[in-house]
Amino acid sequence: MTIEGAAAKGPPGWFTRAGQWWGRAFRYAGSERHTLLLIGKSTLAASLAWMVSFYGLHAQSPAFAPFSAVMIMYVTIYQSVVQSLRYVGAVAAGVAVQAALGFLAGPDLLAFVLVALIALSIGRSRVLGTQGSQVATAAFFAFSTYSSATDTTTRITQLGQIVLMVLIGCAIGTAVNITVAPPMRYRSAEYSVRVLAHTLYDLTADIYPALRDGTLDADTTARWRERSARTDGLIAQARAGLNTAKESLHYNPRRFLKRHRRHLSFQGYESVLDALERTLYQLASLTRSLDQWQEEEKYYRYRHFLDRYAAFLEAVSEIALALSSLDETTLPQQTDRLAGLTRDAQERRREVADEADAQALPLTDPTRPYGVLVIEAARLMEEVQYTSDTLHSWVED
Repeated sequence: MTIEGAAAKGPPGWFTRAGQWWGRAFRYAGSERHTLLLIGKSTLAASLAWMVSFYGLHAQSPAFAPFSAVMIMYVTIYQSVVQSLRYVGAVAAGVAVQAALGFLAGPDLLAFVLVALIALSIGRSRVLGTQGSQVATAAFFAFSTYSSATDTTTRITQLGQIVLMVLIGCAIGTAVNITVAPPMRYRSAEYSVRVLAHTLYDLTADIYPALRDGTLDADTTARWRERSARTDGLIAQARAGLNTAKESLHYNPRRFLKRHRRHLSFQGYESVLDALERTLYQLASLTRSLDQWQEEEKYYRYRHFLDRYAAFLEAVSEIALALSSLDETTLPQQTDRLAGLTRDAQERRREVADEADAQALPLTDPTRPYGVLVIEAARLMEEVQYTSDTLHSWVED
């Protein structure tokens, strides 16, 4: 390939993607910037831990300190504190097991088997959580250190140093996480609402055109039902995001800054998330009812009712779309628009009920979906109204 051809082709794809990634990291506070901050803080914590352990204390195993400092650098300070305590406890337990058995049985194969058996059993404790595996890891390192030492004094000193290095690393790592750009992840709550709202929008945006156009078929309704059933995973992820936002406040000095004080409570986000969760479950009930309905000739008899229902779901879809772009910086304007959309949805819901009465629909017939459709419309509207009222009250506060 000539130089001219290479220039015309442009830079390789990985180079372009890397440039875009760095551009996003510097332009706004997203996952890319969080990643850079975590890498930078971990590097700083590891370097400080190494300086203290290697240059300051001349430790025999200085790597334990920077390793520990990096290991407890979590996305929230609360998790850093909790996990560092568990990690120190796990390491201390592993070293203690080795020390007890080592001095009683000596550094032979039988002693190692006993150390492994006891350490792995202790690691199953719920108190240690995800750090339980570190009991055995620390015990194995301690056994190696014990076996290579030549006298009792050296063995005691080196085993004690392992625990000391872990303490130093955890202390430095936690201190860096608290003092250097302490993570405030309140946006995780906002993102959780967006995810569920967009899921609701995707489903309703698919359903209402099919109802309006009369293109219902078994494959389509089965697909809706399957998609509704998969929302449990998204709901769990949204809950995890909200919990992360709550955790980010604990022990965080930035919570005292004026611009973050309104985030000391996530009740508004939690209420909206609860409402969206209930709405998705009700939509799942609606799709199940549609999927079980096989009497297609009945559809044309009540075409006007389903037209009204399609208009109602379209109004719900517009509300979900508005919630999927929720942004605190423009929340007052968004709540005003949401209130207007809610009023429109309420009117569409009344038209559904009026049409059901006018056509004397068989609402009590369990083989037909009309009763479920009318009930779910009322329930969906209750949750939509609740969401709008909650956000409006939050803005006023």
